[in-house]
Amino acid sequence: MELSVVIPPQVEFILSKLEDAGFEAYIVGGAVRDILLKRNGNYDYDFTTNAQPEQILKLFPDAFYENNFGTVMVTHQDICAQIGISEKEDLEWREKHQHEGVLPLSSQDNKRTNRIIDLAEAKKIHESLQVGEVEKLSSLDQQPNYEITTFRSDGAYQDHRRPEEVVWGTTLKEDVDRRDFTINALALKKISEADKKTDQLKFEVIDYHHGIDDLKNNLLRTVGDPNLRFKEDALRILRAIRFAVQLNLEIDDETFAAIKSHAPLIKHISWERIRDEFIKILASNYPAEGIELLDQVKLLEIILPELLEGKGVKQGGHHTTDVWTHSIEALRETPATDPVVRLATLLHDVAKPRTYAEKDGKITFYNHEIVGSRMASKIAKRLRLSKKAEEQIFTLVRYHMFHYQTHDTDAAIRRFMRKVGLHYIDDILDLREGDRLGSGARKTSWRLEEMKQRMIEQLNQPMDLKDLKINGNDLMNELNLQPGRILGEILNYLFELVLDNPELNTKEQLLKESQKYLESIKV
Repeated sequence: MELSVVIPPQVEFILSKLEDAGFEAYIVGGAVRDILLKRNGNYDYDFTTNAQPEQILKLFPDAFYENNFGTVMVTHQDICAQIGISEKEDLEWREKHQHEGVLPLSSQDNKRTNRIIDLAEAKKIHESLQVGEVEKLSSLDQQPNYEITTFRSDGAYQDHRRPEEVVWGTTLKEDVDRRDFTINALALKKISEADKKTDQLKFEVIDYHHGIDDLKNNLLRTVGDPNLRFKEDALRILRAIRFAVQLNLEIDDETFAAIKSHAPLIKHISWERIRDEFIKILASNYPAEGIELLDQVKLLEIILPELLEGKGVKQGGHHTTDVWTHSIEALRETPATDPVVRLATLLHDVAKPRTYAEKDGKITFYNHEIVGSRMASKIAKRLRLSKKAEEQIFTLVRYHMFHYQTHDTDAAIRRFMRKVGLHYIDDILDLREGDRLGSGARKTSWRLEEMKQRMIEQLNQPMDLKDLKINGNDLMNELNLQPGRILGEILNYLFELVLDNPELNTKEQLLKESQKYLESIKV
């Protein structure tokens, strides 16, 4: 099968460099699959060749080789330097071809644009809330590294993750025979140079394991015996679920049975590896289906057992399903694209089973948001999420039960915004939308829409102690005070006053209020 496609000049250069030196060279892996599917994504171009690592390093002097598996890494920036492509020229090429889905300008293209609280865009915002300058990477630095791997065949796997021995191969077939799934065992062989008008190259698609047919039939199968593939590398079990939801594929019966049979082997995999695949499942277009699949194959009881406690736990009020079903539906319905927010949405009611009570026919879950935030924090630690992600999940679960009434004061609105944090306001609104839709309610309500508008109106009001028009030095100088705890007490008292009455935020008024506070504590 022949295929005409546009690929980046850096990719063409790597292929040509290897072939000109007398070696075979192929594009392999996910990039081939995604090109055939015409997926719009940041293609991760990998290569395989009969050149051995030392020979590859001679062709790409700035590359590095740090493993025993024949993989040489070369950066996008180094390839650009080697062929004389400037950052401007690289950007222009990608701008020209971004509509073809070959290489988008940014990997963040799927970020939401309809933010309620967008600190970067807000025109009316207090100076203390302005976003600082973010260090910007050049477009060259943002591109992924290229991996060039020598043909190989793997020896026995002893730890259910990596082979004990790697033997250099002599043919492409030897190399693809060791790969995980048929859709990832495809290769592209360049058979023409780039057309000067269209930038298209012709490739031969090499398919030893009927991966093209599986893509056409939306089917996920392993290369060879699935039992052997999963025993070799248990991470493939989780990758199968990930590919199924990322690419909307059905797992074939034999592969699915092997996944269920060997699911316990995932315990041999590091939590960092598990986290990476789990987050990709949550980031896919079908995160709820991913969680359901993990449950069906008994992986969820290893990765997220707390969630299973919600099965069969009935709820009262407007809820018509058990806690488990509601959590899955909330995940399915949330507009959030951030996988961390999706995880918080999935976990927002995780403590309901542990706080369940029923009295006189009424079901309650008192303080489930408090208990749940602690549970969510422990889960984040187990998944080896970053401190920032852990804080984000804790905050969203802790405060997801927020309520709004029209009589709430502006100060109450500001306190809520300060408590949640402006960076998480949109996230908690996304969680709330998923929570509402996941319980059968409408997407929003007039109260929620009014609350959103009132939050926007409060963006230029004091939100932090540093927003006060007075500081500790002023208090010491004007009121003849000494350094100590009393300064902090006065400032916190003044800030609470200003939250309720922003018009008090002048130096003169705050000094008067400070004097009153000092007199009150002397009585």
